[in-house]
Amino acid sequence: MEHIERNAQKSNATLAICITALFMALNIMMSSFGLPVPGGHLYLNDIIICTAAILLDDPKAAFIVGGVGAFLGDLFFYPTPMFVSLVTHGIQAVVICLLAHRGGKVSFKGAALGVILGAVIMIVGYSLGRAFIYSTPHYAYIKLPYQILQAAVGAVGGLVLCFKAGLLERFDKMFRK
Repeated sequence: MEHIERNAQKSNATLAICITALFMALNIMMSSFGLPVPGGHLYLNDIIICTAAILLDDPKAAFIVGGVGAFLGDLFFYPTPMFVSLVTHGIQAVVICLLAHRGGKVSFKGAALGVILGAVIMIVGYSLGRAFIYSTPHYAYIKLPYQILQAAVGAVGGLVLCFKAGLLERFDKMFRK
């Protein structure tokens, strides 16, 4: 009986690693292209970060998807802000995960609060990071409207996918049994 329990634990750990890796790959993929806007690009990887942080019940896995995934996406495609992405998106994902899963079960209220706070973290983190990296706050001011748009699209997209499109229910049926 102990052998069966050990195999089940290994199977659950393997499944968790695979799901985390899948979301991280989606994050990297969404980091690879952006919608052109004046002064740069608008990236849609925040949708993946918010969605994964709502679905995953482990803050470490959320950090890996959000922080490490964004770091690798930047490393491959535009390395200058990669450390800003690691910290900012990592913290964003952890906060969303913790608030969405508060009380042991995912709630819309907790997830909505999480993505709102996560959006604020992303906007402030990237604004401060850009001001530091580019040695001028003016560049951060120029990008601020697009950071707000990116954060809003990610927050709304994650909530819609999880709660209106039924992704949370399907995820629970497939992986939380």
